[in-house]
Amino acid sequence: MELLRVARDRSAAAAGAGPAATAAALAVTLGLAAAAWVVAVWQMNGMDMGVATRLGSFAFFVGVWVSMMAAMMLPGAAPAVLRHAQAGRRVRAVPLFVVSYLTVWALVGVAVYALYRPHSSLAAGLVVIAAALYELTAAKRYFRRRCRESLGGGFGFGLCCVGSSIGLMLMLVVLGVMSLPWMGVITVLVLAQKLLPARAALDVPLALAILGLGVLIIVAPSAVPGLTPPMM
Repeated sequence: MELLRVARDRSAAAAGAGPAATAAALAVTLGLAAAAWVVAVWQMNGMDMGVATRLGSFAFFVGVWVSMMAAMMLPGAAPAVLRHAQAGRRVRAVPLFVVSYLTVWALVGVAVYALYRPHSSLAAGLVVIAAALYELTAAKRYFRRRCRESLGGGFGFGLCCVGSSIGLMLMLVVLGVMSLPWMGVITVLVLAQKLLPARAALDVPLALAILGLGVLIIVAPSAVPGLTPPMM
């Protein structure tokens, strides 16, 4: 009888740990995202030069990029983090999930640093148009669906989220990789696509709006605020 009582007590404690672990995981994830926003704003102050932006040293850029990704991506990753915490019944699982998830985005930042060059508004417009077309592809739909599902770990989840958001992230890179306004816009779009189900009534107008932005950048770049540095 004593053993049965102890077993029941442990089962009740484990069941009660679920809500506590969920609340703690949510607080940790959103708290880290908020702190990352503060750091990103501080790091990026005065760095935005639109298409003429230079990235600085490798160490500086990677530090800025990781802060940006934590700020932009963690709010949308919160449901996956919560599922992970609930499955493990412990908060200890959350840091490893978050670190492995951000590692994927850090590797994307390394690729950006290797490939990025200050560029023309024409190049920016073409990339934005390509991003609009990607929004309508089967690959986008596949990765977006996988990014909304519960995956085993942060690394696999991160890879799927990169596949889902890569077009939007390339927009950020070519429009102003150090631009806080564009960072805010892309964050809202990424968050909406992570939390809302895919619907043509929303996704097609968004793709058309991005396409229109790309065309505007090509034909009238001065009409896009912050795209080109002011003339001295």
